[in-house]
Amino acid sequence: MSFTAIEMGLAGFGLEAFADVTHGGSWHIGVLAAPGIADLLFVGRERELLGQWAFPSMTAVAGSITDEDVDEFARTYARPRRWRGAVGLYRSMLAEGDQIRALAEAQPLTVPVLAIGAGGGSFTSGTLSQVTRGEVTSVQLEGVGHYAVHEAPEQVAEAVLRFTEAVDTA
Repeated sequence: MSFTAIEMGLAGFGLEAFADVTHGGSWHIGVLAAPGIADLLFVGRERELLGQWAFPSMTAVAGSITDEDVDEFARTYARPRRWRGAVGLYRSMLAEGDQIRALAEAQPLTVPVLAIGAGGGSFTSGTLSQVTRGEVTSVQLEGVGHYAVHEAPEQVAEAVLRFTEAVDTA
């Protein structure tokens, strides 16, 4: 058994700072966390939001998100209760930091951990090193943005396979 995280953080361990627009955070976090605002602003504009803002601003590998990908994401976000998952994620991020920190302190991860980071920072490995008892294996993907699986699928697959093989061998 092991745990792999790709380009992620946790509330209570700095993730909420990404909502602070006064220090470089992104506006979309607060918008999605505010009750009803996502439906008010984004319904009927899913393709424009994703294709003209989200993917272009959060990817570094040109062409890694195709028009077909944008169409599929837009189709999914255009369904009923479309924004519920994103809204829940960002509300949790802004409200549950104390609970997540307490849980991590009471029950830290004890399995081998792989942290795959991208976007030029070590946020994923830094976060996981705070919530695990053991060593964190870290892989940093250079020249890749937030959507690492889309931008560098072979590198992600190689890192996961190498890690799980090492875990299985041990």
